[in-house]
Amino acid sequence: MSKKPAELILVADDDAMSRRLLVRILFSAGFACMEASDGLEALKSLRVATPSLLLLDFDMPGMNGAEVLKQMRKDGDASIAQIPTIMLTGHGGEESEVLCLEAGADDFVTKPINQAVLRARIETQLRLRSMRSQLQQQNDELEAWRRNLERDLAAARLTQQSLIPQKAPALPGWDIAACYLPVIQVGGDIYGWLRMADGRTLFWIADATGHGASAALLTTLAKLLFHHGTVEHNEPAEIMEAVNKDFRSIFGARSFMTAMCVAVDPATGRASVVGAGHPPLLVARSGGRTEAIPSSAPPLGLLERSEFLETNIDLEPGDAFFLYTDGLYGSGRDENPRLSSERLGEMLHPIAESAQALLTRVLEQTSMNDGGKPAPDDVAAVAVRRLK
Repeated sequence: MSKKPAELILVADDDAMSRRLLVRILFSAGFACMEASDGLEALKSLRVATPSLLLLDFDMPGMNGAEVLKQMRKDGDASIAQIPTIMLTGHGGEESEVLCLEAGADDFVTKPINQAVLRARIETQLRLRSMRSQLQQQNDELEAWRRNLERDLAAARLTQQSLIPQKAPALPGWDIAACYLPVIQVGGDIYGWLRMADGRTLFWIADATGHGASAALLTTLAKLLFHHGTVEHNEPAEIMEAVNKDFRSIFGARSFMTAMCVAVDPATGRASVVGAGHPPLLVARSGGRTEAIPSSAPPLGLLERSEFLETNIDLEPGDAFFLYTDGLYGSGRDENPRLSSERLGEMLHPIAESAQALLTRVLEQTSMNDGGKPAPDDVAAVAVRRLK
């Protein structure tokens, strides 16, 4: 086993006898030593070999210890500027102690030197230096981890943005608007729309457990599962059942997500709604009434078999429906209570002239209810209005 190299200490003292005594003490304690006979030589020696610690005499001709230390502390090389320094002084008393510390010394020892005191203070400063070095290394590792995490989140954000529709589908006679507001770069909410084999359009929304990159991966899977379910099945309940089966087969009840889908016949306005543990679908009627259609099944992934029941509705010209995730309810902090689906339903009236205006109004009012503070959870919402 290789022996650990001895810590190097620079002894700066104009008195040759004092230097020899100090070097003898340090050698006997297992340290390596360099010597400097004045302040200028000490500063030059620091650049020849950076010591682990500096023993610096306060009273030296020319440049005294305080001046050496002040110049050293201003050095652009941090390995030199931060060298632990113990000042040696022949002046006892508080005034001398204050002068040493104000000059930038880490500690001081008064002459005549007590060997036990000197060794104890050297060991203390070297231990503190080692702890600072370890802390700096940990900080560097943490900073590297943070940079890697930011790169991963940026990549996940680009991936998730590519999955979330950037513009509404062209559906004659209908107006559609949507938004996604993650708490951080990525989140666990996602929505989409798919053309079904019978000509209907399936609007769907899902909210996966968690936040960040792991939740974003679940949303990626959700889009894939809804796409496959729509290809293989032609009823919303069957699609939900297929998504639940595939989701559970992958995670085995270790993860879950809430979801709701609405299959709309654009020609007739007939729609079928199925929810799984998701906040109620809100249907705003042009006459001023709001209907809430709750989920009929627990969240996807919890149970191996769930009964997904469809609710049929007719959307008349001027009516609108609103899909959203529970992040829209807010935090309920301070004196403002957490919103309910009933309160959100009230925000849908009067029905705006466009789906985007309707969506914008709801987002503004929910933000005001939370004191204008950022939402504590991801928010996704889809507003669909049948034109008059």
